[in-house]
Amino acid sequence: MSGKLYVVGTPIGNLGDMSPRAVETLSNVDFIAAEDTRVTVKLLNHFSIKKEMLSYYEHNKNAKGNLIINRLLQGESCALVSDAGMPAVSDPGEDLVRQARELDIPVEAVPGPSAIVTAVSISGFPCGRFCFEGFLSMNKINRRKHLGELKSERRTMIFYEAPHKLPATLSDMLKYLGDRRIVLVRELTKIHETVQWTMLSEAVDFYSANSPRGEFVLIVEGCREPEIEYTGQDAVEIARKLISQGYSTSAAAKEAAESTGVKKGEIYRILIQG
Repeated sequence: MSGKLYVVGTPIGNLGDMSPRAVETLSNVDFIAAEDTRVTVKLLNHFSIKKEMLSYYEHNKNAKGNLIINRLLQGESCALVSDAGMPAVSDPGEDLVRQARELDIPVEAVPGPSAIVTAVSISGFPCGRFCFEGFLSMNKINRRKHLGELKSERRTMIFYEAPHKLPATLSDMLKYLGDRRIVLVRELTKIHETVQWTMLSEAVDFYSANSPRGEFVLIVEGCREPEIEYTGQDAVEIARKLISQGYSTSAAAKEAAESTGVKKGEIYRILIQG
């Protein structure tokens, strides 16, 4: 019988956010697959956990992934962790989870902090619907193509970005999305956490003069619906429909004026003139 793969969320900065269930899981599995064992060992030491670790990251995921899967098939249990937050989101752990699913190896999530949800929750932007776009490509052409495709996206957009790429990313966002509001969240839950509300143009200027530090979550305002400009004739047509529904001429003119911005008197005058 195969073992189980646990996808374990770890703190994105503040170790106080580590859940008791995550500590218990890391303590009880046979081994841990970590994005960077040097980072994870600090976490394990803090909670007095002694456990075998294997490195599993982008450049060794094929070889190490097969090794991990084979051990799972032999009945061992494994906890998958990233450097911070939930594994498998903009993370090579996605491939390991897929391999396990394809082989009917049980996969169980041990939820923990997520930079995506944490950042959007304090952004002040609409977050009933949002889209996560991850890291933009380092390739200039692909990055700009990606942003061009998002120009008309009306949902709040969330990106991850590394400090050395931030100035170029902001410049491309301004060029392809236009000037709009952005929230830059840096070092979430850490001592130097910073939340910066600004416009894209102002962010470009700021980070041209100031070197960015730390990992960023960028929350970008979605495309606003274009404002409709109503003519007097448009307003009259709306009023006439209201009259056909039983409104008085005066009430229809008032309602049409409120919805179109055209003056009530102008609408009323045309209506009574026939």
